[in-house]
Amino acid sequence: MEAIEAARDRLVELTSTLINYDTTAREGDGSAHDEAALQQHLGRLLAAAGAEVEIWEPRPDEVSGTRQIPGPLSFEGRPQMAARLAGSGGGRSLLFNGHIDVVPSEPRDRWTSDPNAAEVRDGNLYGRGACDMKGGVAAMTFAAIALAEAGVRLRGDLIVNTVTDEETSGAGGLAAVSHGVKADAGIVTEPTAFDVWVGCRGSLSPTITVEGRPGHAEMAQPHWRDGGAVNAIEKMSIVLEAIRELREEWRGRPDKRHDHLSPSDIVPAIISGGEWVVTYPASCTLQSELMYLPSNADADGWGTLVEREVTEWIQRRCAADAWLAQHPPLIEWSLDIPPYEVDPAHPLVTAMLDASAAVGEPSRISGLDSWYDAASFTRFGGTPCIGWGPRDIAWAHTIDEHVCVDDLVRCAQGLAIAAIRYCGADG
Repeated sequence: MEAIEAARDRLVELTSTLINYDTTAREGDGSAHDEAALQQHLGRLLAAAGAEVEIWEPRPDEVSGTRQIPGPLSFEGRPQMAARLAGSGGGRSLLFNGHIDVVPSEPRDRWTSDPNAAEVRDGNLYGRGACDMKGGVAAMTFAAIALAEAGVRLRGDLIVNTVTDEETSGAGGLAAVSHGVKADAGIVTEPTAFDVWVGCRGSLSPTITVEGRPGHAEMAQPHWRDGGAVNAIEKMSIVLEAIRELREEWRGRPDKRHDHLSPSDIVPAIISGGEWVVTYPASCTLQSELMYLPSNADADGWGTLVEREVTEWIQRRCAADAWLAQHPPLIEWSLDIPPYEVDPAHPLVTAMLDASAAVGEPSRISGLDSWYDAASFTRFGGTPCIGWGPRDIAWAHTIDEHVCVDDLVRCAQGLAIAAIRYCGADG
């Protein structure tokens, strides 16, 4: 702890350097920015500390063909990195994981300082990704380096892994799993405010289209059975009411509640309809975001049961309307980002709670209502993962995103202590 505290300027410098690399996620074209340069930088630092480093670009088809990643995805210019600090033997291995991609900084003119030029003000480090999650990536990298510099030889291997594409699809974490990156357990250094996350919700994104019948909006229309116009926007109100009723039912159902996560939910997010201001709209489309719990997943961990429940619920409500009974809404499902959870009694949870308290951040068990890469390593890689990192996810994706410098120090300290307690150490 003293060694890391004494080196806080190095930690701030490392975090700042990571922020200054532009690794903005591009959901549309998947184009690369400074991802390769950032990964090479981390690789050099860890290699200098004695790690065996691998930096690679996954094949386009390596993670495709699932409900999460249906089609091929190019990783050109966006490599993954894994660095292994070998243990002396006889201890449990531990994975540190974090993502290097960040969300866009727009509107940039509302930032106090350049989002891609890190700046320290009043004890906080500002810049895009400072909180989510280059601060956590810097802290875990620095913790591994500090252990090596202090001559601490863990009994188990310590693997430091940084990935791309978390903000868009989770493809980078899946690629790391596919490549064989794994350990007995792992810590994903998301900004948990020093809580220990033991699970997250999964997400589905249904698109619902309601059909109408166009007609002149300034002319009186006969009944639709006699060929009159039908307003698709008004008919969508029946779907919206059905979703509202479903949300209310979910709030009262035990199977939609969790000890460490918010209940399942479905939120109408984008609605569009109509073709011309003096024409009855021929169609209306609604896009929603649906979050579901690990207990709601099917036997393979996916959201197929939730999809069926929502589809049948909406169809039943719409069948009570004569037009929609004959012209039922089209419900389409896109990506399925799966949930996960680990046993709160897992030894790493205990080690992390103890380490957090040791650095002055008494912790509690919690979870993430959104999604993060721990799900991929836990579900597909055989590496049960928790989340633990600095404050605060409320600052993620915001204007003037920042992380507290003191939190960076405490995070690096806590990760180093957790590694010693979980992996064991010689001497």
